[in-house]
Amino acid sequence: MQKRDILIGLVVVIVWGLNFIAIKVGLRDIPPLLLVALRFVLTCFPVIFFLPRPPISWAWLLALSLSINVGQFSLLFIGMKVGMPAGLASLVLQSQAFFTLLIGVAWLGEQWRWNHLAGLFLAGSGMTIIGSQQGGEMTAAGFGLVIAAAACWGAGNVIMRRATVGIPAFPILSLIVWMGVVAILPLMVLSLWLEGYDAWVAAWHTAGWTSLGALIYLALFATIVGYGLWGKLLSRYPAAVVSPFALLVPVVGLTSSVLLLGETVSLWQGVGALLIMIGLVVHVLGANWKVGKKRHENSS
Repeated sequence: MQKRDILIGLVVVIVWGLNFIAIKVGLRDIPPLLLVALRFVLTCFPVIFFLPRPPISWAWLLALSLSINVGQFSLLFIGMKVGMPAGLASLVLQSQAFFTLLIGVAWLGEQWRWNHLAGLFLAGSGMTIIGSQQGGEMTAAGFGLVIAAAACWGAGNVIMRRATVGIPAFPILSLIVWMGVVAILPLMVLSLWLEGYDAWVAAWHTAGWTSLGALIYLALFATIVGYGLWGKLLSRYPAAVVSPFALLVPVVGLTSSVLLLGETVSLWQGVGALLIMIGLVVHVLGANWKVGKKRHENSS
């Protein structure tokens, strides 16, 4: 991997890690469902007029949008609103990797590997420890909603695999923008139904420059810039080379939440976080270790 592309990968990691700070700041004045909807409004317009619809059916596009844009982001934002710290949210959300595995095995008949089982056990142990540490900044509702968000993301990942089979060099940014377009109406309806018109009016009057800045960050940097650069990396390198960068996102999320928001992590939450990180590393990179060991043995 060229140095320039490594730098691009690190920029994406930082942008996505700080994304959780922006969510927390935006939620101070804007209701969660409305914040998600406004994010996609700013993401899609006027960019949609310059990006063609991705080469998948409307049914697949709807399924992806409902699982990821509506399901994942709504549950994540609500979870962070009702009591999930930004740093822990950035880490717990990465359990999507294991939901992707479980759903892929059940739906697509994918095979387990030793690193999948080991990673699932380690991360599951970490989740159990964190989930048992309610109180302080984290609530059971917030934790449960972020886990549910991760499950929706995992389902979306499996749907994406099915939807993009046989399509080389898939346009990721185009997909993200068009998924956002499809999500806007359901999100607006949900916001009006669950949060109410009065909440919209209150947000209009109370949202300041910090909330507006957070919204712009979510729409332009976390979405357009982040996914645009990520898509470029995936067009140049195999997914196995690019995906490990995502392991650094919760590191940035946890660190920035402590430094910028003053969040605290208890000893047991730290132990749980460490187990989750180790589980993610084993899950993503474990197969390469086995291959590397075999190559070493063959060369000797």
